[in-house]
Amino acid sequence: EGLLDGVYPATPEHLEPVLEETRLLGQLVEDLRLLALAEAGQLELEKRPTDIGALLQDAQVNFSPQASDRGVILALDLPPELPPTAADRRRIAQILGNLVTNALRHTPAGGTVTLSAAAEAGEIKVVVADTGIGIAAEELPYIFERFWRGEKSRARAGGASGLGLTIARQLVEAHGGKIGVESTPGQGSRFWFTVPETGGQ
Repeated sequence: EGLLDGVYPATPEHLEPVLEETRLLGQLVEDLRLLALAEAGQLELEKRPTDIGALLQDAQVNFSPQASDRGVILALDLPPELPPTAADRRRIAQILGNLVTNALRHTPAGGTVTLSAAAEAGEIKVVVADTGIGIAAEELPYIFERFWRGEKSRARAGGASGLGLTIARQLVEAHGGKIGVESTPGQGSRFWFTVPETGGQ
């Protein structure tokens, strides 16, 4: 309104925050739409034969620049082979992106975030472990609740909507898997999720 009324000049300095807030609102609307579809059981998944190891390798490549900027090592630990699974590659990549982004955000310089996967009892278990600040035990039961934030005083750093982990849980459950977290304050967190092997579906 200030720009329209001529109170503020339409300079990049004044327009950039408006554009950034518009992007944040757009992402929030998309997150809420996705969450509503998932909770209503109407989210369509394009399940195809998927190499989970390849998705982890892609995540390492895609997030390495961000990790480097933060002074964090982004490591990958994969077995020689993983069983096949049928999954929506885009949604699995979205889950990974959320978990890796959170891990990097809460891991100080000099720390490590490790991506790994292993076959366990008819499932593939994917783990994103970090050496970051950790999560208090009393907060763990709420970590996947919508709009939950452990750091209550922190502003919307990085445009986080507080829906990412809730969406990750819905996407994992839509694949017939489970998601969870273990954490020790001051030592780091270990987020994991599972997807069924093709033969185990």
